[in-house]
Order: sequence, then structure tokens, then C-alpha cells
Amino acid sequence: MSPAWRAERPDVGAFLASADLARAFTIASFAAVFGASAIRGLAGDVAYATILIGLAVLGGAVLVARRQEFEVLHLAPTTLAVFAAWAGASVLWSTDALLTVAGWAALVVVSILGIVIGHVRDAHQSVRALGDVLRWLLAASLVLEVLSGILWDTPIPFLGIRGDIDELGPVQGLFGSRNDLGVVTVIALLTFLVEWRTRSVSPGTAAGSVILAALLAVLSGSPTIIVVAVTTAVAAVALALIRALPPRRRRAAQLSLGGAVIALLALAWAQRSAIAGALDGRADLSLRTDLWGEILRFSDYRPVAGFGWFGPWAPREAPFSAVNFILGQDHASALNAYLDVLLQLGWAGLLVFLVLCALALARAWLVAGERRSVVHTWAPLTLVALLTVSLFESSVLSGSGLLLLVLCAVRAGQSRSWRERLDRRADPRSGLPADATDTQGGPESAG
Repeated sequence: MSPAWRAERPDVGAFLASADLARAFTIASFAAVFGASAIRGLAGDVAYATILIGLAVLGGAVLVARRQEFEVLHLAPTTLAVFAAWAGASVLWSTDALLTVAGWAALVVVSILGIVIGHVRDAHQSVRALGDVLRWLLAASLVLEVLSGILWDTPIPFLGIRGDIDELGPVQGLFGSRNDLGVVTVIALLTFLVEWRTRSVSPGTAAGSVILAALLAVLSGSPTIIVVAVTTAVAAVALALIRALPPRRRRAAQLSLGGAVIALLALAWAQRSAIAGALDGRADLSLRTDLWGEILRFSDYRPVAGFGWFGPWAPREAPFSAVNFILGQDHASALNAYLDVLLQLGWAGLLVFLVLCALALARAWLVAGERRSVVHTWAPLTLVALLTVSLFESSVLSGSGLLLLVLCAVRAGQSRSWRERLDRRADPRSGLPADATDTQGGPESAG
């Protein structure tokens, strides 16, 4: 091989490890997962699966090219690995092994995207990329709703747009359903507000983005969005108060807040029957309570291991077909992520999932309480929104909800994992205070 050819030959490793590819990969991953409904409507499930698999393979190559920047043990939280392993093992007792393999593959592929983003982009860059993607998707959703409902006066069936904006909703945009649009608008509002506070975009862009997300949130007419928005707002106020405290008082305040949250959750569980009865008056909540009752009854048949992992329901497979037949309805999920995990993976899987969520939230919350930059508040508040909406939807188990959950868990685990503490004990010189190294961005801020 001539020296001239060697000089002209592209360095594939350097390209895979470049900041430009990392940014492009992050934007493409967010766009593919959040635009899943539109991609499926336009090109079909096979095309969507091909896109995700291609991105996962590319992400794996990026991690290999950057292998010197991290250790394999730090790649993903242990609880995430255990949850994925238990979901994969459920193929041994699933009612349909092939569908379980497909559901497990979807879980792993989306998780890989979240893991890669968590390692190749810092917090500031991740929020910026997500903000760009959600701005375009929400703007396109509003434009298509106006075209469908006002200018054309006809639905767009393959995109799931019914054209009801002339009646002030409910609208679905490019997200398939009003509930999915509602969840996305809450995440978008959080992202846009963090962008505004960190001055990542111009004030005009930030203000326009917030108005756009708020408008679509109202037009979605989602019955759960108010609960999610209020819960997230309360969490934001609590986190702001924690961040305003001097460091010496912060630990006691965190412990008191954690104790209060645990006490409230215990009280809600003890009074679950009374709460369900009080909520049973509204049609949408009555539909959910009937469904949840049947799921709890079916979960008693396989309490420990569940019926096998499917992710979104396979309507013709047991026990989903039986639940829908009894209720005379056609549900595609349990409308509750926790009960969905209980039904599919049993109490063992639910326990691992709860530990995964609790550790991710606790770690992200502590990081946000200690570090100065507002960008660190995005992860805990996003987790609060996801875990709250999981009481009414199962979106956190697949697609964009799963991607955000994994990304937040990976991000929080990078600073608060037990393995990080072991590393610091092994090398005391690395144990710098959190605030000493905190910046708006990370090691790739210039990327």
C-alpha cells in the first residue's frame, strides 16, 4: 500500500469517535423514537424496526470506538441489566416465545440507544438535542392538525390525525394518540424551560417553544396531563428549595423530603380501595379501574414470574386476549406501567423495575441538589413526569418513555453509582467535590 493511499484513507475509528457523529446519532435516535407513530404510519413496522436496529448497531460501533473513555462495568446501571435479563429469561415460560423474543429485542434496542446517548453526550448536549427534535415534531404536528382540521377539513388516517382542531381538540399530532401527545408536551415543556434557563437557545426561540408545547398540551385534552403537570411542578418547586439551601442543611432536608414521599406512597397504598372508589365516577378512570382489577386477578395465576415479556400487548395472546374479552374492550396495554410489569414479569420483575426507577430518581435528585447548573434538574424532573404518567399509561416500557428512562438512569448512575464510589476509594485523588468539576456542559461541550 503506497504512502499516498495511506494518507488519503479515512480513519473509521476517528469518525466513529467524533463529536459530530455523536451529535448526529443523538438527534437521529430522538427523532426516530419520538417520531415512531409517524414513521410506522408512513413506512410500516418493518421500516421502523430496521431504523432502530441500524441505529443500535451504529451506537455499538461508537461505543467500541470510544472504549477507552469508559469501563464496561460503568456502561449501564446494574438494575437495568437485571431487568433486561429477567425479561429475556421470561421466554422460557412465556405463552408465545417468538413474540417475547421480539418484545425483548425492542426493549434492548431502545435501551442501547439510551445508553449510547448517555455516554457520548453530556447533560447539556442531550437536552439541547432533545429540544431541537421536539421543537420540530411539535411544530409539524400543529401544522398538520391545522391542515387537516381547518384547511383540508379531512382526517389523515395513516398519521392518526383526526382533524378535530377546529373544535379545539382533542388533537394527536404525529404521536398517535392524545395521551401520547400530552406526555410529550410535558417532557417538551421541561426541556424548553431548561434550555431557557441555561440560555442554550435565544430567548425568542425558547419562548416560542414553550408557547407551542403549552398550546398542544391544552389541545390534546389528555385526561392525565393535569396530574402529571401538577406533580412535576410540585417536584420542581421542592427541588428549587433544596438547591437554595446551604450545603450543611441540604442532607437533612433531602432525608425529610424522602421520608415524606415514602409516607405519602404508603398512605396511598393503604387507602388504594378508597381512592379507586373516589375516582370511579369518571368514565375514563372507571375504564382504568375495571382493567386494573382484571389484571390483578390474572396476575394471581403467575404471581412470581408473570406470563412473559411482550412490552405492548399482543391482543391475540393470553392473558391479554382474555382480559379484553372479559371487559369487552380492546386495550393495547394495562394503562399502568407497574401493573403491566406485574402481569408480564411477576412480582420479581416488578421489584427490579421499582428499584431501577427509585435508584434513578434518587441519584438524579441528589446530583441536581448538589450541582450548580440548572441543566442537572432536567433528569429528576423528567423521571418524576415519567413515573407519574406510568400510573395511567404504560409508555415508559417502550419507545420514547423507555429511552428517556434509560438515559436518565445512565446519567444519574455516572455520578452516584456504588461502582463510582469504589473507584474513588481505590484512587482517593479522584474524589473531588461535585461542585468543583461542575460546568454547563461536559467533556464535549465544544462538540
